[in-house]
Amino acid sequence: MKKKLNRVLFSGLSLSLLFLLTGCVSRDSSGNPTGTIWHILGEPMAKLIQYFANNVGLGFGLAIILVTIIVRCIILPLGLYQSWKASYQSEKMVYLKPIFEPINERMRNATTQEEKLAAQTELMAAQKENGINMLGGMGCLPLLVQMPFFSAMYFAAQYTQGVSESTFLGIDLGTRSIPLTAVIAVLYFFQSWLSMQGVAEEQRAAMKGTMYVMPLMMVFFGMSMPASVLLYWLVGGFFSIIQQLITMFIIKPRLRKKIAVEFEKNPPKTYKSKARKDVTPAANNAQLSNKPKKSNRNAGKQRKRK
Repeated sequence: MKKKLNRVLFSGLSLSLLFLLTGCVSRDSSGNPTGTIWHILGEPMAKLIQYFANNVGLGFGLAIILVTIIVRCIILPLGLYQSWKASYQSEKMVYLKPIFEPINERMRNATTQEEKLAAQTELMAAQKENGINMLGGMGCLPLLVQMPFFSAMYFAAQYTQGVSESTFLGIDLGTRSIPLTAVIAVLYFFQSWLSMQGVAEEQRAAMKGTMYVMPLMMVFFGMSMPASVLLYWLVGGFFSIIQQLITMFIIKPRLRKKIAVEFEKNPPKTYKSKARKDVTPAANNAQLSNKPKKSNRNAGKQRKRK
């Protein structure tokens, strides 16, 4: 049940992100992009694409790739900060696993709903006592700041004048491209696989199905998008992989050292279970039955003396 819930939540989050990708920029009655985000971010991006394509002579394909790289480099620090916050909480969980494991074991072996709820309550209390806050690691603000850039670039790649009539490596940028869609699906699958490598074995097993969600969604949406947008997604996929590699090989090792120092100064607190002992009549009777009975060996002698 928990695995299914994780998959549903992840799928819902991914769908929400893709819808948000196009939601920051509004459209007019003709379907063209408009609104504050478009005028502040989208139009400058579109003009930059035209500059690289026409004035520099790179063509619209390379121009979209170059502008996407510039935009992603600008917002990369926000993405890394978001990864840092999420990794900090997850690495603390890994460090404190010996403390949480007995409670998790009780949760796994619970035979009734009451026992399971009691173990879950104890786990949350133990996490709170040791400064674990999973919600604090979500980092929603950096994501919200990045969304207008993603949305503006999406529309700039699609609606910049001249893009739909141009080609790149023999690919018509104004129509769909199955090869580009396939490459994007592979990229996002690899990025999902990378993100699972730093996760604990049990969590990895529970999240295994989520590896296929993003690639399948990219295929689903990519089949209806022009190749110009797919180029933008392609560069975005490479940047997601770069961000994941930075997280794995730079951010997480530093966080592990930081967490080790923190817990050296303030050792982890072992949570004391408040679970009550079994005082049911059956248990009491079992205890009484185990008590040694008094011997009646001298009872006959006592009767003779009377």
